[in-house]
Amino acid sequence: MSDITMIEAAAARLAGHARRTPMLSSSFLDEVAGRRVLVKAECLQHTGSFKFRGAWNAVSALEPAGVIAFSSGNHAQGVALAARIKGIKAVIIMPADAPVIKIDNTRALGAEVVLYDRAAEDRDALGVRLATERGLTLIKPFDMAEVIAGQGTCGLEIAEQAAEVGVSEADVLVCCGGGGLTSGIALALEARAPGLRVRPAEPEGFDDVTRSLASGTVQRNAHLSGSICDAIITPQPGALTWPVIRRLCGPGAVVSEEQALRAMALAHDRLKIVLEPGGAVALAAALFLPQQGDAVIAVATGGNVDRAMMTRALSL
Repeated sequence: MSDITMIEAAAARLAGHARRTPMLSSSFLDEVAGRRVLVKAECLQHTGSFKFRGAWNAVSALEPAGVIAFSSGNHAQGVALAARIKGIKAVIIMPADAPVIKIDNTRALGAEVVLYDRAAEDRDALGVRLATERGLTLIKPFDMAEVIAGQGTCGLEIAEQAAEVGVSEADVLVCCGGGGLTSGIALALEARAPGLRVRPAEPEGFDDVTRSLASGTVQRNAHLSGSICDAIITPQPGALTWPVIRRLCGPGAVVSEEQALRAMALAHDRLKIVLEPGGAVALAAALFLPQQGDAVIAVATGGNVDRAMMTRALSL
């Protein structure tokens, strides 16, 4: 399992390749939330999301001849870019209903895209089969130690940046699907900034991690599609991520699609950044849900949104 040593090793591999994304703030957002709000802008990472961190670390650590991944789009693009830089083949399995911009971007990065029906097909089984048939190394989207360690480098930066602005105690809200980023950040903060507590943020109807934390046992989502927050829709917490989340994370936060869209609009207007719905749920939770403490940190995890969805957000 990933730990701070693996995260530090990942940081060394990512040096000179990943961006140290900024921590943004706005007095207007502080007024909306009623407390200080800091936004870690991972939407400004390569390929528009934090996923490049885990992808680059896994590909660099494993040195495969070729890779395969399954993703609704952000992990797909991260793996595709890492593979292109390394000069190896990438096959990406994507749901047929993924945003067109994510499918097109993945192909533009040189990857072969294989589409599947997420409501009727098992992507894990499909990925294992194609990996075996083609001799490719599977880079999982969250339940993989090297990927978790790579995502944990975001937590190292949060610890440093929070200290720079004098924040030593706060909830850190993280948009959560399978829990790779959530668990990686939690492990990094446990070692570097124990006063910062991670809390997963999820959309209504797809709150498996929040329900798992409340019950103490893994809960599964009843549906695997049907949300505009496609980037963070997964069946249930991962086998590797869940033990970390259960040990280190505070209670989950659940927001509506409308709240996610409102957060997108506010991020655009006040921070001048573009977020996709799934990448905005942590900010939505920070702005619109009751919180404790004088400060809250929200991780804006991704910005790969098409024009129609952005227009919908801006029209609210």
